[in-house]
Amino acid sequence: MSTIRFALLRHGVTDWNAQKRIQGRSDISLRAETVQTYRNYRLPDDWCNVPWFCTPLSRTRETANALSISPISVETALIEMDWGQWEGRRLPELRAELGDAMRVNEDRGWDFRPDGGESPRDVLQRVEGFLRNSDVPTFGAVTHKGVIRAVYAAARPWDMMGKMPDRLDWECLHVFEWSSDAGLSVSELNVPLSTLGELS
Repeated sequence: MSTIRFALLRHGVTDWNAQKRIQGRSDISLRAETVQTYRNYRLPDDWCNVPWFCTPLSRTRETANALSISPISVETALIEMDWGQWEGRRLPELRAELGDAMRVNEDRGWDFRPDGGESPRDVLQRVEGFLRNSDVPTFGAVTHKGVIRAVYAAARPWDMMGKMPDRLDWECLHVFEWSSDAGLSVSELNVPLSTLGELS
């Protein structure tokens, strides 16, 4: 099978991001100042004329709209990791409350699972299912940190234990490749958005 090349961009900042609350599937909109900031940016030239996807959560569509990405299609497989009963909580609070149980859970790496939620392995499986069934050779997606982390971990590879091997700038595009034979690989990380001034 031919290789699929794709760029992932995390959505902009919401109030819950600023408060360091776990969002998961909770549908939280972007901050007004975030929308204004993203209106000053556009996609890099290489990614302007490929199909783009967002997720069913409004923060990804709002990011796409601010960047003037159009048309854009909704893809459920790229939605954020489900954090179940922990959505709206903060990780330091959960660690203090759950103690050893939380440490054991986090030490499971790929199989870490919030109460009533998904594991990173679950996230990767649905993303790879989408790739396996895709007939689009190149695409971009405005998605979520949990999705990008899972794809990155499989592509690097990284066992999701300890710090990430690379520093990912969450305001940049991260480019990966996938084929049914070779799986996922990193193509290019931290590809910056273009400013309107650069484009004029």
